[in-house]
Amino acid sequence: MNKVIIVGRLTRDPEVRYTQTGKAVASFSVAVDTGYGENKRADFIPVVVWDKLAEVCGNNLTKGRRVLVEGRLQIRDYEKDGIKRRAADVVAQNIEFLDTKNPSTHTAASSNGTTASDKKSPMDNFGYEVLPDDEIPF
Repeated sequence: MNKVIIVGRLTRDPEVRYTQTGKAVASFSVAVDTGYGENKRADFIPVVVWDKLAEVCGNNLTKGRRVLVEGRLQIRDYEKDGIKRRAADVVAQNIEFLDTKNPSTHTAASSNGTTASDKKSPMDNFGYEVLPDDEIPF
């Protein structure tokens, strides 16, 4: 199984490009804090996003925004200046926007390109809306 989940802040605005076949691909880095106290530091994790989700990220994410990225780790080998190199990226399948431009909304995006808005904080009621007693259907 190859599954990665990271939470952090974007270190730069997403860069959206298109392949020759017209597929959107976005790339950005996420700063993830590790350790605590004097040992606290940040790891900078490169993230790659494809298709509609790449366009959603390009249109909605900016440097400093807090996100949860769920995906898989991809290791790729390449050659630069005659030297063989290896790089690791997280290929995102789902992305949740953990903060918003407007504090009264919450947005999530997934690999199927859908977005959802919720008037409550993502932690309010664990994602469920609590109805007044007169609206409970039993």
